[in-house]
Amino acid sequence: MTQTSENVTWLTQEAYNKLKEELEYLTGPARTEISSKIAAAREEGDLRENGGYHAAKEEQGKQELRVRQLTQLLESAKVGEAPAANGAVAPGMVVTIAFDGDEDDTLTFLLASREYASSDIETYSPQSPLGSGVIGHKVGDDAQYELPNGKPASVKILKAEPYEG
Repeated sequence: MTQTSENVTWLTQEAYNKLKEELEYLTGPARTEISSKIAAAREEGDLRENGGYHAAKEEQGKQELRVRQLTQLLESAKVGEAPAANGAVAPGMVVTIAFDGDEDDTLTFLLASREYASSDIETYSPQSPLGSGVIGHKVGDDAQYELPNGKPASVKILKAEPYEG
């Protein structure tokens, strides 16, 4: 999991390896593949009206942006252990909260960077209002955060467990 503090991102060894693999793919086979697509589209003629060429160039731009993001992330990464199962909310934890103490109105989410977002569980960034409001609190604590409209909201921490995904 990740925990960002200032310009350092904490990653488990598994997460670091996964991101490094993605970077190696994007800078190797994926670059070769996109270069081939661009070359093939260029041979089709007039580039101003060549949809395949423009699509390939746009895909290349997105790939290169991801390469820069991964490079920066991995350069600042510190590899460490996943958070301890001590009931305290930290990045890398699956957290269940109750809104305004109403234990029927709950939300379970993974507190982690977007690198871990998946369809299995909703992910909130540690820098988000909710994420920063619950970090450091323990199970049973009430935590406050600010809604986008500027109003305060409170939640009760029901569970905090290390993410196993």
